[in-house]
Amino acid sequence: MAKKKQTKEETGNLQEAVDEIKQRFGEGAIMKLRGVRAVDVDVIPTGSLSLDLALGVGGVPRGRVIEIYGPEGGGKTTLALHILAEAQKRGGVGAFIDAEHALDPDWAKKIGVNIDDLLISQPDSGEQALQIVETLVKSGEVDVIVVDSVAALVPQAEIAGEMGEFQIGLQARLMSQCLRKLSGIVAKTKTVVIFLNQTRMKIGMMFGNPETTPGGLALKFYASVR
Repeated sequence: MAKKKQTKEETGNLQEAVDEIKQRFGEGAIMKLRGVRAVDVDVIPTGSLSLDLALGVGGVPRGRVIEIYGPEGGGKTTLALHILAEAQKRGGVGAFIDAEHALDPDWAKKIGVNIDDLLISQPDSGEQALQIVETLVKSGEVDVIVVDSVAALVPQAEIAGEMGEFQIGLQARLMSQCLRKLSGIVAKTKTVVIFLNQTRMKIGMMFGNPETTPGGLALKFYASVR
């Protein structure tokens, strides 16, 4: 099928639309890929050469959401602390949102984290934790934020409710709302936001992979590396 040629009027209308978008939202809001040169991905090393090579770009990419998940005792927090240490070595600022209230400062120090300069928060609820993350990201001054862990981000409604009360999808909705807001901001501020997550087993699973992660599907969608 022959390609339809654009008339001068159509081309002019398109250019007017493009100019209006650039005027309203700034240069780079819309462009053609023709003539745009590929840029090198700015990364923070993980502290493991083999993992850096496996990631393909030499570390975790800046301006992205990352998920590190696995079983208990699998080294998730240790890996995240190594990334924090690497960011600090390069003059960056790191933050650790300790929702599990289980951070071992002595172990972090042995790994190479400068505890004196590390921002640490132990929030009382999932909403508070994610609001702290959003505030830090918006500041544009923090290079790496680690949230330990998604499973420990308990919604305020669940905390206020009775023990054993049935709560449906509260954590998933909380994560979805947070990530919708964060994804665009982290890209602009070049902040790396790392969510640590646990693996759980699906009950009654007959076929396929029985492992899953808590917090809904939003994190799987928004995470550039997991």
